[in-house]
Amino acid sequence: MSQRELVVLGTASQVPTKHRNHNGYLLRWGAEGVLFDPGEGTQRQMAFAGLAAGDITRIAITHFHGDHCLGLPGIVQRINLDRVAHPVDVYYPASGEVYFERLCNATAFYRTVELRARPIAGPGALPAPEAPFGIEAVPLSHPVEAFGYRLTEPSGHRMLPELLRARGVRGPDIGRLQREGAVDISGVAVTLAEVSEPRPGQSFAFVMDTRLCDGVYELASGVDVLVIEATFLDSDAHLAEEYGHLTAGQAARVAAEAGAHTLVLTHFSQRYRTLDAHRAEAEKYFTGDLFIAEDLARIPFPPRR
Repeated sequence: MSQRELVVLGTASQVPTKHRNHNGYLLRWGAEGVLFDPGEGTQRQMAFAGLAAGDITRIAITHFHGDHCLGLPGIVQRINLDRVAHPVDVYYPASGEVYFERLCNATAFYRTVELRARPIAGPGALPAPEAPFGIEAVPLSHPVEAFGYRLTEPSGHRMLPELLRARGVRGPDIGRLQREGAVDISGVAVTLAEVSEPRPGQSFAFVMDTRLCDGVYELASGVDVLVIEATFLDSDAHLAEEYGHLTAGQAARVAAEAGAHTLVLTHFSQRYRTLDAHRAEAEKYFTGDLFIAEDLARIPFPPRR
């Protein structure tokens, strides 16, 4: 399987701290690199993480609050400075078009790269040219329009070499078998099911600033990796509701009820100096693989189920 991991570039919410940079997450999925919510300092955090501008193939912004997008000007200018050879798709709420234009044109720079704007007008599938996964946007509940993202790899088949050899399928016939589902080998029909086994697709969900709502559960449902905000603790649930956020306990309960495999909590308020309480609160409800995100951490995808 191609390399799949989440590189955490920042974990702070509205105010960065000495130990937590503003938001920023790069999902590496084979040749794809999806940069989510680049806050201030993302470009420098990428340098610390050993990432290059050329690693970015897509940018996904959940909403236009500063801690989720003020790093976009630096990223846009860096991919142009480095003359990245491929176009870069940028997904964002269409209602924030004016902010997107201001951020992408914050200062003068020389344009060398095709930046393909993909404004989101509503829920549903998004254009994802040449991606090995589909991308879906789901509305969330925040004081400004916000969307979560879900990436889903289509299920397929894993070819079994020993069975291919036994049935004499080789060379171009293997590709034809995968495309057409059956081939004729010396007058004998060989089907895909006879020489392969099912390969379930993997999925990834990114849930930032939101209250509990149907969209949170929809994004988290059965997902392999759920990255979700946990700005507050349950003891501050009234603040979470007021400002449109989640607590660690709420996020963990969602993950458990929705059947998520791996849970990554992030986007922490500066009021919490340590995150021990976030872990303890989440562990009350979620018994799967749990990560309390830290700046510059690398979190691998779990094995296929």
